[in-house]
Amino acid sequence: MRTDANTEQEIAALRDLPYPELCELWAKQYGTPPPKGTRRLLLERSATYWLQVRRFGRLRASARRALKSAMMEVEAMSRAKATGLPIEEQGRNASFKSSSAALQPGTRLLREWNGKQHLVEVLEDGFAFEDQVYRSLSAIARRITNAHWSGPRFFGL
Repeated sequence: MRTDANTEQEIAALRDLPYPELCELWAKQYGTPPPKGTRRLLLERSATYWLQVRRFGRLRASARRALKSAMMEVEAMSRAKATGLPIEEQGRNASFKSSSAALQPGTRLLREWNGKQHLVEVLEDGFAFEDQVYRSLSAIARRITNAHWSGPRFFGL
């Protein structure tokens, strides 16, 4: 890993920042305050990541592909352990069904965010929210929060 003494010192200094300052760094980087209840460790790691990106740049596409491939292998091994099926029998892109796939059409999901109630209705082919149809709960969560969220997690599924 590329590094230098200044960067290491700045990363160490991030650990000493008060929580509100870490929240300010998050808001500056992502354009929105961190989600309520975000743990300090996540704020520190985010600040560390962006400090390194500014210094050294992002990972090359080939490195991102290698990481994604390794992640898929680990997920396949986890599925194999959970299901008892050999990796070869799971299919190349096998995955667990998402919790949103088990929702019946007509189900309503209610979530309060920043003091406002948000109602989503499950449809045959997606989700209805504020007179629009979305393909995923994650897209709705992103619209509500202006930040990336796992939709099922955001709605407590």
